[in-house]
Amino acid sequence: MVEEDAAPVVAPSGAVPLLPDPAPATGRRTPRGARFAGAAEDVGEERAESRAVGAGGAERRDVARAVETLARLRKEGRSGEAHALLAEAASWAPVRFPLLAHELERAGLGADWQTLLWEAASLPAGRLVAAADALGAAGRAGDGQQILRQGVARPPGEIGEAVLGLVAAGRDREVRVLLDAYVRARTPEEAARSAEPGPQTLVPLLLEAARGVSDERRWDLVHALRVAGFPA
Repeated sequence: MVEEDAAPVVAPSGAVPLLPDPAPATGRRTPRGARFAGAAEDVGEERAESRAVGAGGAERRDVARAVETLARLRKEGRSGEAHALLAEAASWAPVRFPLLAHELERAGLGADWQTLLWEAASLPAGRLVAAADALGAAGRAGDGQQILRQGVARPPGEIGEAVLGLVAAGRDREVRVLLDAYVRARTPEEAARSAEPGPQTLVPLLLEAARGVSDERRWDLVHALRVAGFPA
């Protein structure tokens, strides 16, 4: 999987060769909540990825190899290794997501694309928004909206912490995108509980996002915030 013309080599144990890694290894995957709440992690890397306007030949080759390996694993009934490969691919640069979608669907692996979206939905908030942006720019707005909806299905406190991390990093646009998805997908009561980590910062941001949905949603949130003990 390292050299372009070399065939994948399977270790004696039958383990899957490592996928081409576009970034330095970061070690074992951390729990979903911790990864999502790490909104300010690797800020420079995420901004660089979000500015990418298209994938080059290296990205296309890496994605093609990964899908070829996945198809072989599925054919051989090695579902555990296939899922591990998808989980690793979910941490790739957002610019690769449209390529992954296209190649997986072309190979008849549409169900695996849905699994990859589910895995990617637990990325840190900044990377989550960047992935949704990349999908939307490639004409896959539905997938981008899906990944955001799944991504905000976190405990309210984790959402609040993630937003605070984005605010601290000066990432106002990502804050707006994340909270827009959040107030649309969650109940006013859940949205109100997310203000607990930092009410002075989060209450105005939540109300602004709710106003962007509708006046009714804003007033519902105002009521929920007051019931939760947060002046609104």
